[in-house]
Amino acid sequence: MNWIILIIAGLFEVAFAACLGKFKETSGSTATYWFIGFLICLTISMILLVKATQNLPIGTAYAVWTGIGAVGTVLVGIFIFKEPADFWRLFFITTLIASIIGLKFVAS
Repeated sequence: MNWIILIIAGLFEVAFAACLGKFKETSGSTATYWFIGFLICLTISMILLVKATQNLPIGTAYAVWTGIGAVGTVLVGIFIFKEPADFWRLFFITTLIASIIGLKFVAS
């Protein structure tokens, strides 16, 4: 269950990064809504991370959380913000995914 909580926390990290990107692109009340979304997702992500670290090693949980956030944010950048998806970028994201899976398997 703690791993599921940690994965959800990582997905909310992706969401707060995406909200931050949309906030940067907008202005006025629309920007305010994206900023509020950022704060909500940030809060939920942190609360879930704290909950997950009560039963998982902090080093492993934090690395997995940031890894999910990094991979998810790059994918959001590619698919939503039209950032480049060249070979090396995808190669290193793939190695990051492999590292996250590896940490899951070696965690006690």
